[in-house]
Amino acid sequence: MTGSDTKGPIRTILATLLLLVQFPVAVAACSDPPAPSVLWIKCDKRGIDLRGADLRGAILTHTDLSGADLRNAMLSGIELNFAKLKGSRLEGARLDNARLTSADLSGAIAPEVSLRGATLNRAQLSGADLTGADLRSASFYQADMTGVNLQRAQLQGANLSQAGLKEAKLSQADLSGANLQQAILERAVLAESTLRNANLEGASLLFADLRRADLSGASLVEAAISGAKFEGATLDMTMWINRRRCRSGSVSECR
Repeated sequence: MTGSDTKGPIRTILATLLLLVQFPVAVAACSDPPAPSVLWIKCDKRGIDLRGADLRGAILTHTDLSGADLRNAMLSGIELNFAKLKGSRLEGARLDNARLTSADLSGAIAPEVSLRGATLNRAQLSGADLTGADLRSASFYQADMTGVNLQRAQLQGANLSQAGLKEAKLSQADLSGANLQQAILERAVLAESTLRNANLEGASLLFADLRRADLSGASLVEAAISGAKFEGATLDMTMWINRRRCRSGSVSECR
């Protein structure tokens, strides 16, 4: 190969190196400012103030956001799998279609939060305040929701199968069409809740409070209901624990 033959490839290599020097490839770091699609992976963001921040589509896998202030933040589509949000503030935040598999939100303060279509499978939510939250079509499969406050929450079409909801507060919540199959609802308060067409098959409702709840069309096949309170509950066409369909107009007891 002659000297003239080698000049072309050498010039190409030099030009590429020059471009890399002038325009270095961006590498995401924990020091990057909050922005849509930011990559904060395994970062320590404890106590950070992110009020009103726009982190839509960001990836925060395994990041520690314990005690963070995320009030009114825009977090739709964010990935928070295995993230820590213990005691964080999420009032008014939007996390629609967010992914929070195995995330820790225990003790989180999140009234009126929007988690519509979000995935929280196997997440920790014990003691969290989700009063009035929009959780429609969200998935909480095998999530630990012991003592969670879900009063007046919208849970239509949500997946709560095998979730631990012991002593949860669900009064006046709307669980129409929700999947609560094999959920643990022992001593849970579901007074005046709406459970129309909900699947409660195999659920544990021991000593649960279902007074004045609407269970029209719901299925309680093989559910454990010892000690549960059904006074004033609507059982119109409800499928009872023994697979018997309650008559139309049944109230308080399956007729």
